[in-house]
Amino acid sequence: MHRRRFLTAAAGTALAATTRFAAAEAPAPTSSKLRTVALEEHFMAPGFVDYFADTYQNISPALAQRGLKALSDFGDGRLEVMDANGLDYAVLSLSGPGVQIEKDTATAVRKAREVNDLLAHEMQKRPTRYGGLAHLAMQDPKAAADELERSITQLKMQGAMINGQTNGAYLDLDKFSVFWERAAALEAPIYLHPGNPIDHPAVYAGHDELWGPVCSWNFETAAHALRMVFAGVFERYPKARLILGHMGETLPIELWRFDSRWPISHRGNKTLPHPPSYYIKRNIALTTSGVCDSIALRCAIDSMGLDNVMFSVDYPFEKTDVAMNFLRTAKVTEAERQAIAHGNATRLLRNMPTA
Repeated sequence: MHRRRFLTAAAGTALAATTRFAAAEAPAPTSSKLRTVALEEHFMAPGFVDYFADTYQNISPALAQRGLKALSDFGDGRLEVMDANGLDYAVLSLSGPGVQIEKDTATAVRKAREVNDLLAHEMQKRPTRYGGLAHLAMQDPKAAADELERSITQLKMQGAMINGQTNGAYLDLDKFSVFWERAAALEAPIYLHPGNPIDHPAVYAGHDELWGPVCSWNFETAAHALRMVFAGVFERYPKARLILGHMGETLPIELWRFDSRWPISHRGNKTLPHPPSYYIKRNIALTTSGVCDSIALRCAIDSMGLDNVMFSVDYPFEKTDVAMNFLRTAKVTEAERQAIAHGNATRLLRNMPTA
C-alpha cells in the first residue's frame, strides 16, 4: 500500500479510538511530590495525517502506526499515562511537519488556524492538565505573526512550535522580521522542532538510519538555530526566545568553539557585538525531550545556565515512565530539579497556570 494511503487508513481508526500505546508504561518511583510540566508533547488532528507521512520516512512503520493512535487521543489514554507517572501538565503541539510542507499559502494559513482552534478547545476542557503551542503557517510571515498573537492573547496558549524550515525557507531570512518583531513584543517563546530539509544531503546516502531522530534532525535543527544567531536575529530582537528540544540539539557542548571560531570564519559582512554564546545563552532555552542522561543534563545546566533548562517527554515517541524516572533520579540538586521540572517553564511560557 502507498505510504500516504496506509497512514490515512490507519488514522481513520486511530482518530476515533482511545489510545493504549503508552498506557501500559509502569509508574516511575515517587519519593515526594514534584510538580512537573512537559513541553514537547504531541497530538494529531484530522486533516493533518497526510503531512505526517513525510515523517514516515524517518521512523519505523510500527512506530508510525502506534504513534498515530496515541497522538489522536486527548482523553483517557493520554491522561492515564500522565496520572500513572505523576505528570501534572502537558503543553501539547501538533506532530510535525504539519503545514510547514504545505505548498499553497492560503491552505496553510487556514489549516493552521483550524488546528489551533481545535487545540484551544481541548485546553479549555482540561485547563489544569493541558496547555498548547500554536501551529503557524510561516509561508505568510505577517499572517503567522497575527496567528501567534491570536493564539497567545485569545486562545491562551503558551507559545508556538515551528517544525523546521518551511518549504526551504529558514527563520533567519529578512522576510521573517515581521514575525520575530511580534514574537518579541509578545514575549512568546517559539519552539523550533526538527523537520526534514527539502534536500537529502549526500552524507546520509546509503545510511537511512542516520536520516531522522538518530542524528539528521538534531544537526538540521542546530544549524537552523545557528543561522538565526549569526544572522543577528537575536541582536535585533533581544526579547525573542527560541526553545530547542533534545537537550539543545548538540549546541551546549559547542559554545566555546562557536566563540573561538567565529572571529576567523568567512563571514562576509556579518558582525555581532557579542560572542555567539552570549545570544545562545540569553535567547535560547532547551528541553530534555528524548535525552534521559545525567551527563548531558549536567552539561546543559553548566553551559546554558539553569534558567534555560526545562523538562519534556516527547510523548508518544518517548516513554513517559522513563523520562519521569530520569527527572526524579538525575544527579542534580533538588533546587535544580524543581527549576527543570516546572519553575523555568512557569516563568518562560505564557499563560501558565499557577498550580
